[in-house]
Amino acid sequence: MDLAPDSAEELAAALAENARAQKTIRFGGRFSKDDAGGPLSKPAGVTLSTSNLRAVRQYEPSDLTVSVDAGLPWAELSALLATHRQMIPVDPPWSDTATVGGVVATNYSGPRRRGFGTVRDHVIGMRFATLDGKIVQSGGMVVKNVAGLDMGKLLIGSWGTLGAMVSVNFKLTPQPEYTKTFAREFPKLEDAIASRDGMMQGVLQPWAIDLLNPAAATALGFKGWTLLLQAGGSATVIARYKQSLAGFGETSDEIWTAIREFPARHKRVAARRFAPSDLAAAIKDAKGEAVARAASGILYETVDAFTRPPEPAGFEMMRRVKAMFDPDAILNPGRLNGLL
Repeated sequence: MDLAPDSAEELAAALAENARAQKTIRFGGRFSKDDAGGPLSKPAGVTLSTSNLRAVRQYEPSDLTVSVDAGLPWAELSALLATHRQMIPVDPPWSDTATVGGVVATNYSGPRRRGFGTVRDHVIGMRFATLDGKIVQSGGMVVKNVAGLDMGKLLIGSWGTLGAMVSVNFKLTPQPEYTKTFAREFPKLEDAIASRDGMMQGVLQPWAIDLLNPAAATALGFKGWTLLLQAGGSATVIARYKQSLAGFGETSDEIWTAIREFPARHKRVAARRFAPSDLAAAIKDAKGEAVARAASGILYETVDAFTRPPEPAGFEMMRRVKAMFDPDAILNPGRLNGLL
């Protein structure tokens, strides 16, 4: 049975009703990232979607804040903010199909992670429904809201395994006057990493520093180990980058759409963390296409088959949190990489 409630209250009531009936609940927005998370570990008794919850609840451009329903398509929110030259600069994959709730629930971030952080760094509040039918308010519309325990932070990156987000509040960032993308191809990995090291230690600090292995570079029209940088700011700042980046050529900002969507464009993509100092070890043995957030420590690579990741540090605490929110493990069980 598929349900798409028309209000937060209806969603909360549906959660409670199915929880009482001990039905496994498949929960999401447009379910665009079904293949990226783990499959449900139990057959779904009901599918609940936020697709009908898509209102812009409050937008204050002068305050750099916005509150929207979780089912609002991310692309629509981005377009609205762009009319006021504002943005939430997290570059999530599946941007054209994802909902706001899906982006927050997965905590996906893209190339500009280095300059602006992850989704978690932009969320200032949310409302979510629990399996006992309650609607919980966490945080607010004030950027420096530090009062009390922010329960909503637990739902960011939880893949919908703890509760059902119904609305999210964000702090916003002004769009820059200019952006510019620079690229340089290297025949040797060590030369690309030396260039990355010099950039990280320099005065100029790009928003994005991504390294493509030769397979990924070829797919995007480059050759060899390719370093891509994106910078933003005034005309003076961009001119400084042009003067300082010896050996780099300018390329279209459109390349970042392909980089952002790397996890979405391939059937099987594995993501793993690495210390930025270990970039060479992380990327050199990739058997397929690989894209590294070269200054942030995230590697995406194509794989032949998924393997279940090891339990992360602190997993026992995660298990306890899951038991608090969902003691019968009926809400998206297994969705968090097969672990919860």
